[in-house]
Amino acid sequence: MKLRLALSAALFAMVAATPSLAADLKYPPGEGPFNWDNFETLKKVDLKGETLTIFGPWRGDDEAHIQVVLEYFRQATGAEVKYSSSENYEQQAVIDTEAGSPANITILPQPGLLADLAAKGHLVPLTADDAKFVTDNYGAGASWVSLGTYKGKDGASAFYAFPYKADLKSLVWYSPENFKDAGYKIPQTMEELIALSDQIVKDGGKPWCIGLGSGGATGWPATDWVEDIMLRTQSPENYDKWVTNELKFDSAEVVAAIETFGSFAKNDAYVDGGAAGVASTDFRDSPKGLFSSPPKCYMHRQASFIPSFFPEGTKVGEDADFFYFPPFAAKPDLGKPVLGAGTLFAITKDSKAARAFIDYLKMPLSHEVFMKDGGFLTPLKSVNQDAYINEAARKQGEILSTATTFRFDGSDLMPGKIGAGAFWTGMVDFVGGKSAADTGAAIQKAWDEIK
Repeated sequence: MKLRLALSAALFAMVAATPSLAADLKYPPGEGPFNWDNFETLKKVDLKGETLTIFGPWRGDDEAHIQVVLEYFRQATGAEVKYSSSENYEQQAVIDTEAGSPANITILPQPGLLADLAAKGHLVPLTADDAKFVTDNYGAGASWVSLGTYKGKDGASAFYAFPYKADLKSLVWYSPENFKDAGYKIPQTMEELIALSDQIVKDGGKPWCIGLGSGGATGWPATDWVEDIMLRTQSPENYDKWVTNELKFDSAEVVAAIETFGSFAKNDAYVDGGAAGVASTDFRDSPKGLFSSPPKCYMHRQASFIPSFFPEGTKVGEDADFFYFPPFAAKPDLGKPVLGAGTLFAITKDSKAARAFIDYLKMPLSHEVFMKDGGFLTPLKSVNQDAYINEAARKQGEILSTATTFRFDGSDLMPGKIGAGAFWTGMVDFVGGKSAADTGAAIQKAWDEIK
């Protein structure tokens, strides 16, 4: 949801069901860094005369990318594949399923909405083999299976949603030139990150640029910080309890995570513009301090989409780069957690073609084609990493495929009044001077008042 808020200007209006965008395959079989054996295997699946309908969130450039992926399925199997979307695709997906006229496959980036559809009997369970494939072949595979597992209308849990196309949030952006000039090294632990921040202050600089401004969504960047910190200080099970309100916002665990965020954002010595400027600085403008001369800051924690708001002409990998937001060395049992989001594919109208398409998503080829087109990350470990469009995407994909735990953006899993309301405003109040304990209590009060 946050990424859509950030990039809403790039979204296009309704895209009707369309045929292939090109008659020919974009990447000729046998050429390039692709698993072409997958294509030969796919040719053995005869779907001539079958129509596969797919409804999803992608429009504009992403719609063009998914059409490239779909074309290999079309030409190999003989199936007619129709993809469609709409500006309000979440609402349309609910309308279609409840009316009994859904697409064969519905793609959504909201596990909570998919869980609601499953509970109403609108999703068709995937197989135990599908779940085992994800467990065995995805980075933090068990996490992804859990993300797509819901209770059906009968109350029994099943794997319903196959993950494909991930978003990565656990990143810290920096200028390689600034780090080189100052002699700074990439921190491998949170303790080293804090020590680096202190060293930058000692050297007369500001370690961080942080901005929470986002119009009506002001405050959301802070929720990502807190979620990442929760994953680095608490077990995945406690994170899950937190997003379902079993672990309260005013608990010691959550208050400590908010306080840890405050040790960065409320520290005048740490932040460009001081703590007072954090809430008023727009998140799109906040990373620009990395590129001023002299630099106004040295680091900026933000998701993989943020280069869209870097100064024009900035080259990722040269002018800007990133590193993984590191874990605490003092918490080795928590491994290498990653915060992110992603799209999930669910069967909403069963068919032979729908099942075959889920099998296609298991093939590295279906990922590699999108990787080559750009704007795509995957935790699938069997892909050819050379298929990524650039080195930055390859490095981000490696973070996903080597993660030990993956968790979805927590605020997107909470009720809207909390995750897109009280949590946002609470974090603005917190950086404005309210204590972590009072902030947690206020957010929890808002949750308790939901009927």
